[in-house]
Amino acid sequence: MKKFSVVIAGGGSTFTPGIVKMLLANAERFPMKKLVLYDNDAERQAILAQAIKIMLDEEVPDIEYEYTTDPAVAFTDMDFCMAHIRVGKYAMRELDEKIPLKHGLVGQETCGAGGMAYGMRSITGMLELIDYMEKYSPNCWMLNYSNPAAIVAEACRVLRPNSKVLNICDMPVGTLRRMSQIIGTTPDQLEVDYFGLNHFGWWTGVRGKDGTDYTDLVKKYVSENGYLNQIEVDTQHTDASWQETHKKAKDIYAVDPRFLPNTYLKYYLFPDYVVEHSDKEYTRANEVMDGREKQVFDIARNIIKTGTAKDNGFHIDSHAYFIVDLACAIAFNTHERMVMIVENNGAIANFPDDAMVEIPCIVGVNGPEPICQGNIPEFERALMYQQVMSEKLLVEGYIEGSYQKVWQAFVLNKTIPSASKAKEVLDDLIIANKDYWPELK
Repeated sequence: MKKFSVVIAGGGSTFTPGIVKMLLANAERFPMKKLVLYDNDAERQAILAQAIKIMLDEEVPDIEYEYTTDPAVAFTDMDFCMAHIRVGKYAMRELDEKIPLKHGLVGQETCGAGGMAYGMRSITGMLELIDYMEKYSPNCWMLNYSNPAAIVAEACRVLRPNSKVLNICDMPVGTLRRMSQIIGTTPDQLEVDYFGLNHFGWWTGVRGKDGTDYTDLVKKYVSENGYLNQIEVDTQHTDASWQETHKKAKDIYAVDPRFLPNTYLKYYLFPDYVVEHSDKEYTRANEVMDGREKQVFDIARNIIKTGTAKDNGFHIDSHAYFIVDLACAIAFNTHERMVMIVENNGAIANFPDDAMVEIPCIVGVNGPEPICQGNIPEFERALMYQQVMSEKLLVEGYIEGSYQKVWQAFVLNKTIPSASKAKEVLDDLIIANKDYWPELK
């Protein structure tokens, strides 16, 4: 069996060790020849990278391994690039959340004003990675799960339309895991029907691979409890703020009980509730910095100090298995059914062809083949159209350096109630992002 060379772009991310562990756990179905970590922050990456080297030396010493800030070293002769970058790191995420809250608006990493601010930063970083990949390994596939995925995907559609970039999100996978716990099975035994945009969609069906329909069972549970349950294996989504989000799905579901909602819809359908229940001084970014960020780097430093990763090492991120599923689908033409972010092109019949939608696809050697969803109801279609046009205007504003279009993108976003509020928060975010955004005129 062929062995693959993989570069992880965002080597200094707290998710990198868990992804490496996940790759090692799947070595039989996705064997690696070489692993390279790449980041533009050498100091931050080095801490995790040194600890990972100790782990690899103990578990799989035959894998070639290095970490670098040199794109030529990182991207030459690679089969896959797994990208999870955060431009501006957690310091900018904190501003993404706190600046909107200061204006009485939703302060969230990927939704609303903060999500658009993050998106404007991410576009530049993603284009840079794509260009490195195509320069040094033109046959390489990029598996992108960097946020905010909807804005990144739209920018790639417009600016790099022929690039081998696959955009995918872990949120449908995480919710599927919760659905499997509600049903009493495992995620790999289920398949779903789903339509929407990234962080903005609905499940229309949940069934076992044997054909058993579990949709009504899950609906009944969600109508009473949201997606909140007592079985916690998805460590990324178990903090207090996430538990509240899972619980709130009960109220989102009540808005249209025909479908099971993506939890992120709470930011668009209940923005007043979200703001009211947000701590303007201590947001999710602070929660992550004091929790996951500290924990992962403490583990890394301890591994370096003791010289071993045995018994005090990193843990597999359970939500990350979808990344190996995607890589295997491309490498071995497995025709995996996965929820992907793709250009619509008629898959949702009554929605624009050039919209980047999130729907089930069959993934093989040539990439994703969208599964036709037919027509969608007017309520969901109207919500989606407003959101997708906000994202399109944001990308156009980025490309053209147009203040007007970026302001219009903010006005269209359902978390922002007025043009004046949109202007106020945009002006503050321009100042905060002066080192990252293109100049807007």
